[in-house]
Amino acid sequence: MPELGESGGGTQLELGPAISRRSTMETMKYSLVELAPVTPGHTKHEALTRALDAAVEAEQLGYHRIWFAEHHNATGYASQVPEQLIALAAERTDHIRVGSGAVLLNHYSPYSVAERFLQLEALFPGRVDLGLGRATGGQVVDAALQRDRSAQRRDDYGDQVQEILAYYHRAFGEKHPFATLDLTHGIDSVPEVFTLGSSGNSAGFAGQLGIGYAFAGFINPRAAKAALRSYRESFTATPFGPGTPQIILALNIVAAPTEEEALTLTWPNRAMWADLRAGKPGPVPLLADAASSLSQEQKDIPAHVEGLMLPQCLAGTPDSLRGQLRPFAEKFGVTEIMVQDALNDPELRSRSRALIAEALAGL
Repeated sequence: MPELGESGGGTQLELGPAISRRSTMETMKYSLVELAPVTPGHTKHEALTRALDAAVEAEQLGYHRIWFAEHHNATGYASQVPEQLIALAAERTDHIRVGSGAVLLNHYSPYSVAERFLQLEALFPGRVDLGLGRATGGQVVDAALQRDRSAQRRDDYGDQVQEILAYYHRAFGEKHPFATLDLTHGIDSVPEVFTLGSSGNSAGFAGQLGIGYAFAGFINPRAAKAALRSYRESFTATPFGPGTPQIILALNIVAAPTEEEALTLTWPNRAMWADLRAGKPGPVPLLADAASSLSQEQKDIPAHVEGLMLPQCLAGTPDSLRGQLRPFAEKFGVTEIMVQDALNDPELRSRSRALIAEALAGL
């Protein structure tokens, strides 16, 4: 087992008795990340209601897990506190895994995060994922989230992840100041831990720890190949993870009965990114609004995997999506495709997710 490095008390973390966990499925899985987009002219209450409905729908369609995002001061998205949505979604479903995509660990105490997700695990044993990431919401938001605003912020993400694993697996050394804390007492399982990233910087780190890794290909598709390769090459089986590489590739995917219609469904996402790059962040536009705001050149940008190059948006019919994704998944050992979409129309969104499930179930 690799050394975990140092934590708050300056003592190397050590491995204690292992916590039981479920066995890992070998077949390709497909899942969903839910941002609860706010439809123009509607409320966050409606967006959150749709997000919870999406969990029920995803379970019926065979999705393996649904993760809820953490976005602060975002007018276009209503998912700000993943734990609340996780609990409500788990209560409404029977077996789909529920988790965070991601808890932004740079804003929180590792102890607090570990404790909150252990309580979810106690409520819904064997169904909870803890996806960990880091991101800035901008200088003002970051300051508002900080408890001690006089302290200089520092990047100690690696230490934070390791501290959470130490709580879950009793991996503090005997002399460590936190060694007497036993968060898992009375709980027979722990959340499955993943690190999330969009640059590839945390890929090797996740591999060394032996935990799962999720790459945000919908943000930075060009970095996907290097990140996934780094994770696999560095992977070491440890008691902190399932024992084999777990690669979740998160992509913006939309589907329709025809290629032409599928391409049009990428327009809301493209319009949202265009607004963001222009310094005008806002809600994901409706399809009709996106159609009027985009140039023809923007509308016609290809939305297919070319060789092993992933596009920003991926579109197609179930058959074409299956054919596009299979070579990439096999080449880079992807074990799960996570769907992120930017559709506000409820009917189009439901139909697209059903067709995507049809495509990915055949991989």
